[in-house]
Amino acid sequence: MGRAILSGLLAPTVQVSGGIRVTNRSAARAAEFDDVEGVVAGATDDDPQANRTAVAGASIVLVAVKPHMVPDLLDEIADALAPGAIVVSVAAGVTVATFEKHLPSHVAVLRSMPNTPAIVGRAVTGLSAGTRSTPEQLELVSRVFETVGEVVVVPEEKLDALSTISGSGPAYVFLLIEQLTAVAIAKGFTASEAATLVNGTFLGAAELLVSSGVSPSELRRRVTSPNGTTERAIAVLQDGGLEQLFAAATDAALARARELAAG
Repeated sequence: MGRAILSGLLAPTVQVSGGIRVTNRSAARAAEFDDVEGVVAGATDDDPQANRTAVAGASIVLVAVKPHMVPDLLDEIADALAPGAIVVSVAAGVTVATFEKHLPSHVAVLRSMPNTPAIVGRAVTGLSAGTRSTPEQLELVSRVFETVGEVVVVPEEKLDALSTISGSGPAYVFLLIEQLTAVAIAKGFTASEAATLVNGTFLGAAELLVSSGVSPSELRRRVTSPNGTTERAIAVLQDGGLEQLFAAATDAALARARELAAG
């Protein structure tokens, strides 16, 4: 996710004053940035001070590590952060309170929940203010994430629920594509033919939804002719409890997010 956000910041239309610093654990990963203009990369395996060096004097610091690594990382960099710095969490399930507990009072904290379409500039990012952040800082961080897609600002208490929709949502879509592709192959299509049929259908339907301005329920109605084949298929899906299945799945994801937040 960090690489995806970086790609947005490196877009020709985006200006970042002072350059960008990134850290990885390995020198090999850091070396991937050797030819990237405006980016200085460090490796903690080679330089134990790399994280502290990266954040020193930075206006905005994105923390995009695994949740269990967050507290130790924050303790490591806390006294290297400049007064007025903004630290943004990109770690699933880690609360603003956890960040603020490990960082000095002169540092603002915001919490984000982007999703993987950031890689292609089509992310939906949930963003929440912390108790020490200002509206101006929230706006600044929103502009950072707008480089890779859309931003929805919500209170933090809604962010975990948001993660079960947009954060996990791409996986739900990929699962549906995977299953429909398998069905197409079972009906005699080759893998290549099935991919064209299914991938193209999902892409076309999404573009139609966006461009038409019509609700998905209305678009579905237009495809579903009375007493036709689509109506029969939709009835099977609805009778199978599709609505309840999605509710149960997102409830399970929300429960896990709360477990992560609780440590």
